[in-house]
Amino acid sequence: MGLTLYQRDDCHLCDLALAVLAQARAPDFDSVFIDEDDALEACYGARVPVLRDAAGRELDWPFDVPGLQHWLLA
Repeated sequence: MGLTLYQRDDCHLCDLALAVLAQARAPDFDSVFIDEDDALEACYGARVPVLRDAAGRELDWPFDVPGLQHWLLA
């Protein structure tokens, strides 16, 4: 499915997103930390955590288990 979670180091919301991903039994995903990448910081800095799929769809925080499962199946 090619999921990527954009996040920061020491990010409480990112930790919550990881917990939702685990509860939803989301497929494997890559974690990308935006902290030291100017381009990613410009794109995601105010939005993290953000889940992106291989098609380029993005799911911004906040999301819950039902919302995540619906997004994954859409």
